[in-house]
Amino acid sequence: MVDTAQPRRWPAHAMALLFLCYAVGKAALALQSRLGFPGGPPVSAAEAERYFLDPATAQWCAAATGVLGAVLALATVTPLGRRLPRALMLLVLAGMLLAVGGGAGILILDGFVGMGIGWRWYHGVLGIVVIGLLLAMIRSYETATRRHAAG
Repeated sequence: MVDTAQPRRWPAHAMALLFLCYAVGKAALALQSRLGFPGGPPVSAAEAERYFLDPATAQWCAAATGVLGAVLALATVTPLGRRLPRALMLLVLAGMLLAVGGGAGILILDGFVGMGIGWRWYHGVLGIVVIGLLLAMIRSYETATRRHAAG
């Protein structure tokens, strides 16, 4: 049987771009001391008041996770990143899939079924795209490092 799976770099680049856009959006909200997501449903003042962190602190932390996600995405396609222990990187990518997939799952459920805070159908589509890109990035990394480890 011939393995036709080829590692691809574009899913990692697309994920890095999405993570950076997320980080910029969160930084913009941090500068305004507002909770929420750019283009998402508004967060009421009462909800923001009940939140366990100061809105600016929460948004700066979220912006930092966006930058970290972009770095990890690029690490899957760079020589330096490919030198990291494969098992550790796959564990980190699995954690990323759980975290990002959970958020994307909320977008999908609320966007298409309406079980949440008011995400729209196009947010649901974005959730599907994000999960697909993340899975493609992980598969590409796994394929590329499997060949390198075997050879």
